[in-house]
Amino acid sequence: MTTVAQQLGALLGQLGVGHAFGVVGSGNFHLTNALRQAGIPFTATRHEGGAATMADAYARMSDQVAVVSLHQGCGLTNAATGIGEAAKSDTPVLVLAAEASRGAVHSNFAMDQTGFATSLGADAHRVHTPATAITDTLRAYRTAVRQRRTVVLNLPLDVQDAPSVGAITDLAVDEAPAQRPDQRALAEFVALLESSRKPVFIAGRGGRGAKSEITALAQQSGALLATSAVAKGLFNADPYNLGISGGFSSPLTAELITEADLIVAFGSALNMWTMRGGKLIGADTKVVQIDTDDTAIGAHRPVDLGVVADAAATATDAMAALAHNQPSRYRTDEVRQRIATGARWDQTPTEDLSVSGELVDPREVTRRLNELLPHQRVVAIDSGNFMGYPSQYLDVPDEFGFCFTQAFQSIGLGLYTALGAAFAQPDRLPVLGTGDGGFLMAVHELETAVRYQIPLVVLVYNDAAYGAEIHHFGTDHDLEPVTFPDTDIASIARGFGAEAITVRDLPDLEAVSTWLGSSPTVPLVIDAKIANDGGSWWLAEAFQGH
Repeated sequence: MTTVAQQLGALLGQLGVGHAFGVVGSGNFHLTNALRQAGIPFTATRHEGGAATMADAYARMSDQVAVVSLHQGCGLTNAATGIGEAAKSDTPVLVLAAEASRGAVHSNFAMDQTGFATSLGADAHRVHTPATAITDTLRAYRTAVRQRRTVVLNLPLDVQDAPSVGAITDLAVDEAPAQRPDQRALAEFVALLESSRKPVFIAGRGGRGAKSEITALAQQSGALLATSAVAKGLFNADPYNLGISGGFSSPLTAELITEADLIVAFGSALNMWTMRGGKLIGADTKVVQIDTDDTAIGAHRPVDLGVVADAAATATDAMAALAHNQPSRYRTDEVRQRIATGARWDQTPTEDLSVSGELVDPREVTRRLNELLPHQRVVAIDSGNFMGYPSQYLDVPDEFGFCFTQAFQSIGLGLYTALGAAFAQPDRLPVLGTGDGGFLMAVHELETAVRYQIPLVVLVYNDAAYGAEIHHFGTDHDLEPVTFPDTDIASIARGFGAEAITVRDLPDLEAVSTWLGSSPTVPLVIDAKIANDGGSWWLAEAFQGH
């Protein structure tokens, strides 16, 4: 006899799920094994929160649907923050949540799982009966793929255990066709491009799949290129790439964006982070926002033109409609030379704050690590006062080399993110930038990295505090709740089976080369005792209005 759980595992294997993550309990035991039997790789994590964010990161870095397998009730609630992050980021993740049987009203695990999932911003679906199981699951999977949604599919235990009904036919789900711009909006967009002398294109999450089209339009129209943080690396090959727009921008990048007379957002929300609360938009700058979601248009700031369409389709249609090429507008030799010599933060002079033998400047330790590590890497970022340093000082090869799970602004997701990205990009060295608070919040998953023999580099910016709060509230407040004794993070890491070093001076980092040369199969944790930076350059802007 084939059960519904076995049937659905086979179905998801046929549909092409890339990877599954989870903590296995009685409610998802058979379903998880069915996924594995269908050929879907499964990673057993130490906590459901880790599983959810690993799935999120995997989907972002692989362009495949990832699955989370959860026990009923508490398994789902443990995964809440990761599901919320994925939902806010429009990540195609399918959460398979076991659910108490429909008649088990007094079960300890019974709860309103539909309402809970909806409160996190996810779409809630359910497998209703054995007869509808294939259709229900296919509907949930289609929603994840075609609408790029995070979907919680509730699986009642009595339905999972029931005999399956019907056979799986040759089923497949393709992505939704590209939405083209209407002619009126396209004509207005082209007119703005033709009248612009200094255009800048900013690509966000919705522009990551349109690299070649956006780049070609920029070359034709004379536009400079930039990205929001989540799309870092997208335009690396273009000499007029400014890097990240927003709070992480170098002074030169901010200057060139502010001087633009036209800003075009391709799948970018233009939120306070990407536009520095509007400071990067000049008084006379025209703003165009292109997004497939019409509710995103103008959600964060007024725009002069909204185009509800796919980024690649809009760029392609605009190229065909432009009267002639204008590549020399903002793309001058002078601007190209300025970008080459000054658009990066490591090209911007800063004072070295290191205290010899005691504390190291966070910028200097990140700059040196960037030189030591191989270029083929995938970088993950946790949240905190430090986060601008790895985001800007660590290079990545392309948009699949940078994973930024910051939509929920939760600390503690970084280690999970790095592991999910590592499974998605196994030929690249995974690198994590995290604070001491975020790392210790998630340290249980270091055992997962050891168990799966992942050579992960973890750079811990250890200031023995929740640094963002320290620098935001300052000495006028009681800071005892956000300061901690100095923790020997290197010793903790060794206890999990990882290799580890403590860094107080830059020469301490030479141990990284030794580790790299050993063909490592375990993580390396770098406990960097960092100097007080007085609050990162982006921090004051980040807390405005709070």
